[in-house]
Amino acid sequence: MRSTDARANSRTTGISRLDPESGDIKLVTLPEPDSKPYGIKIDAEGAPWFSCNGRPCLFKIDPATMALTEVKLPLGGTTVRRLDIADDGMIWYVNSGRGQLGRLNPKTGEIREWPSPSGPKSHPYAIIVVDGIVWYNESGMRPDTLVRFDPQTETFQSWPIPSGGIYSGIFRHGRATREGNLLIHQSATNRIIEVIPKRRAASR
Repeated sequence: MRSTDARANSRTTGISRLDPESGDIKLVTLPEPDSKPYGIKIDAEGAPWFSCNGRPCLFKIDPATMALTEVKLPLGGTTVRRLDIADDGMIWYVNSGRGQLGRLNPKTGEIREWPSPSGPKSHPYAIIVVDGIVWYNESGMRPDTLVRFDPQTETFQSWPIPSGGIYSGIFRHGRATREGNLLIHQSATNRIIEVIPKRRAASR
């Protein structure tokens, strides 16, 4: 396995691409060393997006050239653990540093944020968008809370996530099933939980 940048070291803040056929690794260094790249998702055009857990920013990567486009998030103290991309192309992210839910419209550049129900210390972490509904957790709560946000009505609902006898389950990753349900991974309990949402009534 070869690296195209021999100067790279463990202190480099960057994003890498591995070619599984050749084993080549391409590393691109971020403009600021403390950006701390974190969550990553790929949009409908095949372009990766990733969040910054060290600065208020998101990045888009050109999949052909690996050129970086930075989106600066407006609020001081913003750090983003994870993001997800909705079917309509909206970039949803958790503002862990401020306890808020955010949305970027990549076409217009508009950014909006909403306070999470449990407040600025709630530390949102994982996030999944399923059928237009945004789901995420508040990892600063005990137990974790699962939060549902409906973008159409801009309303929140939240529920405690069971973790058995463990003080904190910590929901770090989640996925949507083919049926539109949620799969939650709790790192503290090493359990996978399936959440079956109540479906929206069919439009008449």
